[in-house]
Amino acid sequence: MNLQIQLVLLALCLASALKITMKLHNIKYWAQANAASGMAVHDDCKLRFQELKSKRSYRFILFKIEQQQVVVDKLGEPMESYDDFMASFPTDECRYAVYDFDFTTEENCQKSKIFFIAWSPDTSRVRMKMVYASSKDRFKRELDGIQVEIQATDPSEMSLDIVKGRAL
Repeated sequence: MNLQIQLVLLALCLASALKITMKLHNIKYWAQANAASGMAVHDDCKLRFQELKSKRSYRFILFKIEQQQVVVDKLGEPMESYDDFMASFPTDECRYAVYDFDFTTEENCQKSKIFFIAWSPDTSRVRMKMVYASSKDRFKRELDGIQVEIQATDPSEMSLDIVKGRAL
């Protein structure tokens, strides 16, 4: 009887220790995810976006996360094409991008819409995808004037036809 009581007590202690370990793991995971979503945004990102939006100084801007902050990766000149924009994305790394898309409506009116694209290719690392996904909304809030958002894991998901369809 004494041995049975000792075994029950030992089992209870082990179960309690396992619960504590699991809680600590969950807290650590939550803290990492929360830290990622608190990513800093470099002032140059906001400045360049304002120049794209108001002065039309750029056709597009690519952003990347580097050393715990979002920074400008590439600026597309006003005369660059959508193909140039598509060629700017790395095949195995995530990026954010904004694109100033000009189009003509069915009523023959010239219009422009600013697209936000979250690029997360299947070939990128899982941790990178998590960091970009958890930081996206906060970064997007810093860019006042985004009109359309596209989430893409493959170039076909942000093709010119898709963009045209979303613009109208």
